[in-house]
Amino acid sequence: MGKKNKDKKKGKGAEKTAAKTEKKMSSKKKKELAEIGEDDVENIVAQIEQEEKKRQKVVQVAIPPPSRRANFALAAHPEKDELIFYGGEYFDGKNTTVYGDLLFYNISSNEWTLCKAPGSPPPRCGHQMLALPLEKGQLWVFGGEFQTPSQSQFYHYRDLWVFRLADKKWEKINASGGPSARSGHRMVYSKRQVVVFGGFHDNLSDYKYFNDVYAFNLEDYKWRKLEPSGTPPSPRSGCQMVALKDGKILIFGGYSKEKIKKDVDKGTVHMDSFLLSPDKGDSTGTKWKWISIKPSGIRLPPRCSSSIAVAPNNMAYLFGGVFDVEEGEEDLCGTFFNDLYVLDLEKITWRTVTLSGKRNESKPKRRQQKEENMEELEVDESEKSAEATLGEGDDTMDTEVATPDATCIPAPMTVSDDGIFKMTIGGTTSSSTFHEGASGVEQKSVFMPSPRMSCGMIIKHGLLYLYGGLVEDGDKQLTLSDFYALDIHKLDEWKTIIPNDLSSIQWFGSSSESEDEVDDNADSEDESDSESSEEEVMDLN
Repeated sequence: MGKKNKDKKKGKGAEKTAAKTEKKMSSKKKKELAEIGEDDVENIVAQIEQEEKKRQKVVQVAIPPPSRRANFALAAHPEKDELIFYGGEYFDGKNTTVYGDLLFYNISSNEWTLCKAPGSPPPRCGHQMLALPLEKGQLWVFGGEFQTPSQSQFYHYRDLWVFRLADKKWEKINASGGPSARSGHRMVYSKRQVVVFGGFHDNLSDYKYFNDVYAFNLEDYKWRKLEPSGTPPSPRSGCQMVALKDGKILIFGGYSKEKIKKDVDKGTVHMDSFLLSPDKGDSTGTKWKWISIKPSGIRLPPRCSSSIAVAPNNMAYLFGGVFDVEEGEEDLCGTFFNDLYVLDLEKITWRTVTLSGKRNESKPKRRQQKEENMEELEVDESEKSAEATLGEGDDTMDTEVATPDATCIPAPMTVSDDGIFKMTIGGTTSSSTFHEGASGVEQKSVFMPSPRMSCGMIIKHGLLYLYGGLVEDGDKQLTLSDFYALDIHKLDEWKTIIPNDLSSIQWFGSSSESEDEVDDNADSEDESDSESSEEEVMDLN
């Protein structure tokens, strides 16, 4: 008994020490926040939510196109000819802005509307949103994160919201047993359930990646944690997740990192694929199993933070992304992509999409001319196998891709992650096709949106829409606001709705960046001190 009591006292002592340490850290944090004039992030979020509850009526205002943003949510209105944007973030090199605006884009009139409705959620990025054809349209939003302008504080959400499109009313769903706070997760609708997988939580001092699965039942409004049998995907965020017509859910790719030692992390870009399959005969929607699969067709070059959109013809289109390669001990080279792929969701087969450009001739005649010209040029057989000839004017694609070319990297790769990047453009800014000119065959350039990650992409009425995202250029993080549409039946060329205007971006270098530059070039310590206090403003033309 005496020994037990002694252990108990030790336990109490350890608890007291931990409490003192936490109190000391909390006091230090409050002083640091007071110095920069910033409240505790939890208080900030709570105050925003309380202010939104005071709103009594719906306000809809016509606005110009939205601001630059990445990591926002984009959905197609289930009842109207509209696209719906919600949230996102923008970083200008000095401050971060996290948005909580709900925007509607009318496709027919090319007009934008801001909707301010009572009781809206606080601002967020890295969240997920689904538009469902229930009760004349519902938007379901889960999770995400908020960060203060100084980026000194992060807050991850675990809240679930529904916006009823007909009533223009937000409702916070207070259901227990849901996923922990996170962002970078993925969410799909399957069998009257909203299914959430993966994501991460980062509070600047520690981070964690998830591979758990939760389902929210839209009939009884209850969360259930699923415990699928089989070997699950490793924990990750930023993966792709697609609900298949047979009730299965496809998950592939993603990113995670782990600590190797103090201040040293190892990042992994995942390129594996899994099916989350419901057990046959299960009527409860709770019995699932993991199945590891290998898609057929080409093998995508490794990447993460791509965007995917599912079409009614059982095809899914994937665009862009980034892959970081270690360059020495301190630098990472970020390769950004602007290539377009299509995934046959029935056969689970990947193919490259090559746009045809505008056509003035009939398809049969043009195809014959193309074959004759390629024979005359003696094009290598491996090049012919990597080219896709795409159909026009119907819901199916005439695709002739057989195997990946030599530039595709076939396996997942592990890289170091220290937060320092240099940008290398991956893919190309144009797609190529052949057409007949006065002197035989010429190669025609077809416009493609520039390389990027974390853009918004959705399909509505046979058009693939793409908006925003970001790309890194050295230490500069350029957030985009361009907007495009591609006819997925014709697959001829991207239509520009809002052009990519990099000349209007201003980048405010942080004081630490200026200080580093001065330390390298200054002739004296006094000169260094005076220059390091100034912020560098860069006009990116």
